[in-house]
Amino acid sequence: MKYCGQRFWEFISDNLELYTDIIEPLGYKAKEKNEEFLSSYSQIINRFTKEFSMKFCKDNGEIDWITLVKFNSVKS
Repeated sequence: MKYCGQRFWEFISDNLELYTDIIEPLGYKAKEKNEEFLSSYSQIINRFTKEFSMKFCKDNGEIDWITLVKFNSVKS
C-alpha cells in the first residue's frame, strides 16, 4: 500500500482533517528552525571570514595571493 497526502495522515491518525491541522504548527516550527540555522550560519561565515582575513589578507584588506597559494600548494 502507498498512502500520500490526506490518505496518509488519515491512516495514521483516523482524523480526516489532520493533513490541514498540522500545516500551521509545521510552518511555525520550520520558521523557528530556519531562524536558528541562519543565526548559526552567519556566525560561521563571520568566523571563517575573520580567519581568512587574518591569515591571507594584507593590512589594506587585499588578498595576499602568494601566501594563499603557498598555503594550498606547498610540498609538505
